[in-house]
Amino acid sequence: MILKTYARVFTNDYEGTLATFERLHGQKAHLRLKYGDWDLAGIGDVFVVAGTEEALAPIRGSHGPLIVRDIMALHDELLAEGAIITQPVIDVPTGRMLYARHADGLHVEYVEWTDDLIEQFIRAPQREGKLSSEL
Repeated sequence: MILKTYARVFTNDYEGTLATFERLHGQKAHLRLKYGDWDLAGIGDVFVVAGTEEALAPIRGSHGPLIVRDIMALHDELLAEGAIITQPVIDVPTGRMLYARHADGLHVEYVEWTDDLIEQFIRAPQREGKLSSEL
């Protein structure tokens, strides 16, 4: 079910944090977007989420995003495992997402990317023999 995982980092300094990770990866972010009060960027297996302390507060203790093949199948699986859906499935610029608190208390964001993003950032690099951390 999981196609790609990111380690999320929170920051109040989007450009500074992103510049650091771009230097460490030796390339530019493969994904940059604005969503609500957050500036977001994916580089390799790192996902930068930037905003004010107030904007970041609701998700600061969460993990992810984990990119999944089928958000509704995942939703049902999570419920069967005793998770609580804390953010029902909604449309986002990259596809659809939800937040779930697992039975053990772990709070995770799951995202189902659009077919175009899956092709661009997962399938095409796989065909080229690249690791997701090399994106």
